Formats: sequence, structure tokens, C-alpha cells
Amino acid sequence: MAEGMVAKGLQDVVVDDTWICKIIGDQGKLYYYGYSIHDLAEHCTYEEVVFLLLKGKLPNRAELDQITRELKEARGLPYGVRDVIKSAPKGSIPMDVLRTAASALALTDPKPGDDSPEGRYRKAIRMVALFPEIVAADYRFRRGEEPVASNPKLNHAANFLYLLHGKEPGADAARTMDVALVLHAEHDFNASTFTARVIAATMSDMYSAVTGAIGALKGPLHGGANEGVIKTLLEIGEPANIKPWLAEKFKDKNFRLMGFGHRVYKTLDPRAIVLKKYSEKTGRERGTTKWFEMSNEIEQIMKTREKPLYPNVDFYSASTYFMMGLPPEIYTPIFAVARVVGWCAHVIEQQTHNKLIRPAADYHGEIDKPLPPIDKR
Repeated sequence: MAEGMVAKGLQDVVVDDTWICKIIGDQGKLYYYGYSIHDLAEHCTYEEVVFLLLKGKLPNRAELDQITRELKEARGLPYGVRDVIKSAPKGSIPMDVLRTAASALALTDPKPGDDSPEGRYRKAIRMVALFPEIVAADYRFRRGEEPVASNPKLNHAANFLYLLHGKEPGADAARTMDVALVLHAEHDFNASTFTARVIAATMSDMYSAVTGAIGALKGPLHGGANEGVIKTLLEIGEPANIKPWLAEKFKDKNFRLMGFGHRVYKTLDPRAIVLKKYSEKTGRERGTTKWFEMSNEIEQIMKTREKPLYPNVDFYSASTYFMMGLPPEIYTPIFAVARVVGWCAHVIEQQTHNKLIRPAADYHGEIDKPLPPIDKR
């Protein structure tokens, strides 16, 4: 990049090395530690991906059993954090509650100052284990219900659904949630992950880094888009309304259709390919494919525009979650439940090879301005 040129939003600027994730945007490919996201989604559980992201390799059977046991042993929401969630005003945004509760986890950590490699790993496992409990507790408190305790018989994804609804999910629903968590677990130096790394680079603690990441994920240009997608589908209402609705919206040149386009992918988001299948599958299981069919029609229309746009991961996750009976307000918190392991992995990587992140800015103001006394300003 030529001297004096500014890369707005750090577009295409390489800021560090990483071994965790690789995206080939023009080919629509995504890898965790070299493994294709399609292979991971089809053949691995979220627990295996947690191990992969935190350890840098896929687990063998004994290692998978161990990390599964560690995650289960870390369950159990501290009462102090539970009280923080319960005391939140009922009109609070769920991501705000999650952000506040995640910060409160630091106050209940038995060894908050342990930043050894073992301490960072323990904190990562603790947050991965407790994020589903935080989201589910908030979900239930809002409905006048008490949180339920985790079910030790269930894996991470199935237990999350159990925490939400108070009953064991069917095998299909559990598998769909497991796949969704795998797909959302990691995605290179996205806005929330880079936020976590900037905080981690100051040698702050992992809870602070993850709390900052939640704040970034909340934004509608990042994790909040999936909630916008289902609101769009519900506003359109019926397949016959799609074309006139879009035609009216596109009269506004500033209109942005949530769930389409991506800063990195120049073609179809590989995660959307997987979720599209699950959107249709979940719809069939629930007795209606209306929302999938509407989503598919919108996708085809967007492909044929003068400047084609392709679905990103948010687009088909919305209809999938909706058909699973999950309310839109927890779609972004679900994203965080999955992504927390990616954030933690990047915190660990950043602090293992740390250099303070301190970019420069292109200043456009005046310099050496005379300072008039206050009575002459």
C-alpha cells in the first residue's frame, strides 16, 4: 500500500500471523487449522472443534472424552452471575445481559489472575461451558421461569437446547444445533475476534477480551444480522410478496438486505451452503418449508441483480433457528455461544506471541494552531 493511503476498515491489511483459521474468500473456502468447514460440520461434534481450536489438533477418543468431561465439570452457573442476569430489566437486550454476565464471570473465577497457559485454557473451558447457561437463564427469566440445571447425560449442543426449553431435544434438533455451533465457532480476524485480540494484546485478562468481543458481535453489521433476516422474512410474510417488497425497498439506494454480502467472501459463504440444507431439513421436520422456500427465492433474485450478492452465514441460520422454535432475540446470543471458543483461541494465540496492537492514523487537522486566551475565543 502506497504511503499516505488509508485502508478504511483495515480492508485487506494483514496485521498478524495466525495458525487458527484460513479463509479463501474468492473461492468460498473456510478452514479451521487446515480442516475444511464442510468436513468439520459433517463429521465432527462441537466438542471436537473446541479441542481443535484450543489445542491445534483434532482429539483422539481419549482426548475427546477428557474435554467432554472438562466441559461438563465446568457447568453450573455461579449464583452471583445468576443474580446479575435475574436483576436485569426485563426490557434489556439479551446481548447486553450476556456481555454483563460474561464480565461477572471474572468475579467468580477461583483464580482470576492465573494467566499461565493452563490458566488460560481453564478460563476458556469455563466460558465455553457457561455461555449456554447464561443465555438460557436470561431466556427463561424473561418468561417468568426459573433456569434448569444442566443435564450431565447430554452433550454441549443438546444440553443448550435442554437449558432453553427444560426438556431433552430430539436427535434431529440436537444435531442441527451442533452443526450450527461448529459453523459459527471461528472466522479469522472478524470484528469481534480482532476486538478480543486488541484487548488481549494489552495483556489484559481473557474475560475482558471476551466481554469486548461480545460488544462487537452485538452490532447489526456483524452478529446481529441473523435477527434482521428473520424480521425481514416475517415482514414479507408470503412468497407472493417477495418481488414487490424487494422492488419497493431497492428504491432506496441505501437499503441493505440483511444476510447478504460479506466483507471477505466474494462468492457463496461456505457456511451458508451447509445451513441451507439444514434450513430445508428442519422445515420438513416441522411440517412447513415456507420460510426456506422464501429464503431460497430471495437468494435467486439477489444472484441475478446487476451486482450479485450471495447469502452469508446469517441468512439461512435465521430460518433454521426459527423452525426450531427459537425466538429471534436470542439468535445473536447463540452466535456468541458458538464463537466464544474462537475468541478464547485467539486470546491464547495473541498472548503467546504478543505485540501490543497500536496502528497509526492519517491525521487531517491543522497543527501548531495559536491558543487564544479564554476571553478571546
